[in-house]
Amino acid sequence: MEMKKKGMIHMSMKIREIDEHVITRAIIQKAMEDWMNIAETDVVVVGAGPSGLTAAMYMAKAGLKTVVFERRLSFGGGIGGGGMQLHKIVVESPADRILKEAGCKLEQLEEGLFIVDAADLMAKLASKAIDAGAKIILGVTVDDLIYREEPPKIVGVVVQWTSVIMAGLHVDPLGVKAKAVVDCTGHDAEVLSVASRKIPELNIAIRGEKSMWSSHAERLTVEGTREVCPGLFVAGMAVAAIDQTPRMGPIFGGMLLSGAKVAQLVINSILGDKGLKVT
Repeated sequence: MEMKKKGMIHMSMKIREIDEHVITRAIIQKAMEDWMNIAETDVVVVGAGPSGLTAAMYMAKAGLKTVVFERRLSFGGGIGGGGMQLHKIVVESPADRILKEAGCKLEQLEEGLFIVDAADLMAKLASKAIDAGAKIILGVTVDDLIYREEPPKIVGVVVQWTSVIMAGLHVDPLGVKAKAVVDCTGHDAEVLSVASRKIPELNIAIRGEKSMWSSHAERLTVEGTREVCPGLFVAGMAVAAIDQTPRMGPIFGGMLLSGAKVAQLVINSILGDKGLKVT
C-alpha cells in the first residue's frame, strides 16, 4: 500500500525516451534562432554582474531588445564571492528599492542599511532580467568593437567563445550590431580597454582604480556612469577603471544604482521621452 506523507510530491517516474539526434537538433535549431535574433539588437550589455543585470532588467522592461554577454559560464560577477567568500552582501538605500523590486529578501541592519544573501541577489536579479525579456548568453567574450568614423561611433561588438580564446585557437569571431553597448565588465573595464587600444581617436584612457574608500567610491561610481562616446556606455566598477576612483568592496548599492542609471541613459538615447522611467 502506497503511503502518502504530507508535503511529498507524487509524480510518475516513467521517463519518455528521447533519441540523441532529437536532442541535438532541438539545441542547434533553437540556439541558432536566438543568434539570428541577437545578430542585430538594441543593446549589448557586456558582463552579467550587479550593474549589468540591473541595467538589463530595466532596459528589457522598457521594451529594448537586450542581450547580456558574459565570458564565464555563470552570472553574478563579483556578487558570488561576497566579502572574502562570506555569503552576504551589504546594500544601502536607495538601492534597496531595486532589490525589493527584484524580490530579494533583505534584512535591515539599521536605518538605510541592509544585508542580503549573495545567492539570492544573483538569482533574483538574473531571473528578473530574463523575465523582462533580456537574453543572457554565457561563455561568450566580447573581443573587439564595431565602429564607424566621422564622427567616431560604436555600433556593435565582436564576440568569440571564451573556450576558443582559452584554447589559444585562431578562429575568426562574429559581429553583433547594436544601438548601444554597455561596459559592465568590472575592474578590468574590458570593453573600454579595447576601445582605448584600438580606436585612439576616442581618447579613452584606462588609468585603473584607486584603493578602497567605500562611501566615496559608491557615490563616484554612480556619478561617473555615462555615455563615454556615441554608442558606448560605462557602468559599475568599469567606471572606477576609467576615472581612477576608489574601489568599494562588498557593498553593492552603487553598483545597482549605476546599472539603473545607465539603463535610463540608454533608454533615453534610443527611445527618447517615450522610454520607461527607471526607479
